[in-house]
Amino acid sequence: MTRIEHIAMIAHDMGLIFEFLGIASLLPFLVLFVFWEWDLLLPMATAPLTFLLLGFFISHLPHRDVEPSFSITMSAVALAWLAIAFIGALPFVYGHGMSFSDAVFEAMSGWTGTGFSMITSLDTTPKTLLFWRSLMHWVGGIGIIAFGMSLHRKTRLSLFRLYRAEGREEELVSATTSSGRRMWMIYTVLTLAFTGLIMLIGIPLWDSINLVMTAIATGGFTLHAGGLQYYNNPMLELLLIPVMLAGAVPFKIFFFLYHGRVGQMFRDRIFRVLLFIAVIGSLITSLDLYIFSNIAPAEAFRQGTFTAVSGLCTCGLQNSSPHTWAIIPLAIVSMMMFIGGSMGSAAGGVKVNRILMAYEGGKWWFRRFFVSSRVNVPLRFGGRTVSKEMSELAISKNLLVIVVYVMTIFLATIVTLHLYITAFRLEEVMFELISALSNVGLSVGFITPASPVTIKWLFTLLMWLGRLEIVPVVIIAMGMVKGIQEDLAGTSPPGHL
Repeated sequence: MTRIEHIAMIAHDMGLIFEFLGIASLLPFLVLFVFWEWDLLLPMATAPLTFLLLGFFISHLPHRDVEPSFSITMSAVALAWLAIAFIGALPFVYGHGMSFSDAVFEAMSGWTGTGFSMITSLDTTPKTLLFWRSLMHWVGGIGIIAFGMSLHRKTRLSLFRLYRAEGREEELVSATTSSGRRMWMIYTVLTLAFTGLIMLIGIPLWDSINLVMTAIATGGFTLHAGGLQYYNNPMLELLLIPVMLAGAVPFKIFFFLYHGRVGQMFRDRIFRVLLFIAVIGSLITSLDLYIFSNIAPAEAFRQGTFTAVSGLCTCGLQNSSPHTWAIIPLAIVSMMMFIGGSMGSAAGGVKVNRILMAYEGGKWWFRRFFVSSRVNVPLRFGGRTVSKEMSELAISKNLLVIVVYVMTIFLATIVTLHLYITAFRLEEVMFELISALSNVGLSVGFITPASPVTIKWLFTLLMWLGRLEIVPVVIIAMGMVKGIQEDLAGTSPPGHL
């Protein structure tokens, strides 16, 4: 089967998802009409029109009704995310005069829920474009593929392969479209409920809805150049902490709440571990800020708690400037950004599940050292016993992802230091790179609109890699190398991509 036939097999479902994105992209027009920003009518139309036309075209390509392989699916999802970022950049190019590089950076940051921004004057930016940024966060938080699945009239195997290839786990939704729709209903209700709660402390509706859309999607975009510090409101920061946590816990937790199973929610180990890391990380960061950065106790607790939770939830909202911090609290938050939230959530990072699996796997390996090889030492994870073969496979896969993340950060650091001579300390550069790869958005001020274009594209690449958990991009690279080798050799085996 040729490469084109492989791609055509999956194009139909990808086309439908693009069409759904086109419909979602019409929502900013409500803001346009409310605030009478008529000059943005044509620039904002570029995104939905491109999504709809491209979706219609590729969904009607001739294709065989055969399920594609998982590697083909992963490659398609990775390329689709690139296309989505390019299309999402169009309103910034035509509506705000941004360069193509800055606009793609902004869109990739939006869709991946990262929160870095290339807009130099947020306070004078049209509200329609500001809402477009928030909407990209909100839709991209759950995932582009999950978004399409929830609207599809029937969920097929190929759609679930697309969903898994996006770096999500099956626990986010079940095998029915109705579950996907319930997920979006819960997501919407939570967004509206948190918006109402924040309005009670005097934050205007416009600010409240945008902040909540950003926080629950674990993004970092704000409406003002000062970010969250613009409000200087400790109560707002306190209320945003549960919003960020809501985006970082497994979405199955909200299904438990939906069905009234509160006890089952607190029995979920991932949920408890995530909260434990959030509490311990917040306390350590606050204490370190007091000891090593000479910040007053109350202010250290305020900055440390909010930033640590924001880092763990990969949210990107910040109430302080980590550039003024000592190395130790900066390292703690870097570690929390690297860990990230849970699988089946809107958060990025390597995920708490993998860290927990690595911990359990380490204990399992050491227990086996002290018994005979004929003795079966079971591994229990997620409340069930896993066979030896499956245990070794699961642990290896989880450790592989962690190792690949570490290697990517190391290589990105080397490349950055070669491309850009900077006064920022090494730990600050690594902080920023981890923030990009984990789709966080917390910043020490290293990446700005004034950064070199090469650095902007490197960060765009890292955000793309992090959202897909790197593997699909590696598969594309391997396929390209293999294809070149086979083309040079004059061969093309069946099933090759």
